[in-house]
Amino acid sequence: MALALCLQALCSLGGWLSLYVSFCRLNKHRSYEWNCRLVTFAHGILSIGLSAYIGFIDGPWPFTHPGSPNTPLQVHVLCLTLGYFIFDLGWCIYFRSEGPLMLAHHTLSILGIIAALVLGESGTEVNAVLFGSEITNPLLQMRWFLRETGRYHSFTGDVVDFLFVALFTGVRIGVGACLLFCEMVSPTPKWFVKVGGVAMYVVSWCFMFSIWRFAWRKSIKKYHTWRSRWSEEQQLRLNGHLKTH
Repeated sequence: MALALCLQALCSLGGWLSLYVSFCRLNKHRSYEWNCRLVTFAHGILSIGLSAYIGFIDGPWPFTHPGSPNTPLQVHVLCLTLGYFIFDLGWCIYFRSEGPLMLAHHTLSILGIIAALVLGESGTEVNAVLFGSEITNPLLQMRWFLRETGRYHSFTGDVVDFLFVALFTGVRIGVGACLLFCEMVSPTPKWFVKVGGVAMYVVSWCFMFSIWRFAWRKSIKKYHTWRSRWSEEQQLRLNGHLKTH
């Protein structure tokens, strides 16, 4: 069983690495980070779909069955995601592209997935955490791509930012708090799984503070821009009105 899990994780790692190399060859004019973020975007879309299917359709429900035995589908998805996080963590360390908080997030994710696979349980709530963590990821990558292509300061950029902040606050902080509470009060999950859940939630709050600061600064900037434009329009109307007399 352990050998089969290792093989699945290694195949996943090889798959994500191969996808990255393919993107680098197809997009030779783009940076390494551009191609890595394409891999991240692909993983985000795939993991959201798979984890949503597990949580909402295949089951079991993470809010009522934390610590339950892993299903075969949960194992496959966790191995798929484990390979990705190992790839991305290695990339971030090699290129020194991320700070300690993101590295801590990836490390905790890897440890949590390994714990669920080794224990043969708690895949239900780990999969739910995966869904909550990845649901904002495609928007984050879209924001970066928009900025790189000079299209960030547009209506599309504003929509992406709004959806990102709203989903992060509602899902990772709001729904995440409910999931953490269910995890803590349940006697089934192991104590170190609960500690891992608390650590992941603390990391989410650290991200949240940065996101709220960004959202506040952008809102204030948008307000001042709107107010300045409104004042100019009022002045033009007043001048035009005076000229007609």
